[in-house]
Amino acid sequence: MTKATEPTVWRKASRSSSTGGDCVEVADLANAIGIRDSKNPNAGHLELAPAAVRELVRRIKAGDLDL
Repeated sequence: MTKATEPTVWRKASRSSSTGGDCVEVADLANAIGIRDSKNPNAGHLELAPAAVRELVRRIKAGDLDL
């Protein structure tokens, strides 16, 4: 987990497209998972509880969401 004094380390999600710039970055924040658009990192980010991220990934993999 990231401490307040440590810089946030963002990494490109492993399933993000390597072409076309459609990339999502994720970071382990103090009590949440950060998600942001790598094309526009200064636009802000979402903070989701780890359980919410697991559910989101599960639903994407199951085809429940039209992405």
